[in-house]
Amino acid sequence: MNQEIQSNSKAWMFYVKTAFVAAIIAVGCGIVMMPAELMVKGYFAISTLFLVSSTITLSKTLRDEHESQRLLNKISEAKTNQILREFAE
Repeated sequence: MNQEIQSNSKAWMFYVKTAFVAAIIAVGCGIVMMPAELMVKGYFAISTLFLVSSTITLSKTLRDEHESQRLLNKISEAKTNQILREFAE
């Protein structure tokens, strides 16, 4: 059976995590340094947290949907192969 194993390199994982942290720090610094009232800064901070949270949720949901479709395709392929083997007998 051909199993696809997708693995990210340690360098890629480091880059992704570092870029995420850098982006959060940059946005945080931008909000803190912004010449605006505390209410406006709070609004932008909460909106940013909501955006990050919804982005993570969306990406996990899309990944789960993709994995589900891959599993369904493998099951369908296995059933097709079984029918073809039975037909060939």
